[in-house]
Amino acid sequence: MPFENLNNNHYLATEKTSILAAVVSLENILSPKFKNLNPDERKKYGSINEQNKLIVNKVMDYRTSTPALSSPDVDWAEFQADYDSRDFIQKLMTRLQNIIDSLNNNKILHDYDNYQAALTDYGFSQYKASTKVAGFENKVAEIGQFFNRTGTTNAVNDSETEI
Repeated sequence: MPFENLNNNHYLATEKTSILAAVVSLENILSPKFKNLNPDERKKYGSINEQNKLIVNKVMDYRTSTPALSSPDVDWAEFQADYDSRDFIQKLMTRLQNIIDSLNNNKILHDYDNYQAALTDYGFSQYKASTKVAGFENKVAEIGQFFNRTGTTNAVNDSETEI
């Protein structure tokens, strides 16, 4: 017998409402800061790589420890504001990515549970159809169209196996 109910920790209606309200609140707070970039702008501005982050961090270290060595041509207040915003955004993105990863893991378990239950129901329907109980032949035909009849296995999508 396959494992069933790998995740039976479900969200209450009040939890769903609270979570969605928090997401709306987060979107409302963040959206005035968002800038939409078109594909050309994304390519043009890109993202600084790890080596260039080291340069920015070293300049910041020098600015903090030895400000007399800093260029007068740089708007240091803006540099600091950009640096602080970037640091905040990176930390926030890491936390949000952890939430997304956890939600994805939970969704995978719920998907698995649903699929196993659907297979159980389909097997029951096949049995009932074989005994000529009304309605089950049509149900088996309708559900049966989704099963691969070529004998090949499901493809692997990224690092996850589709069920």
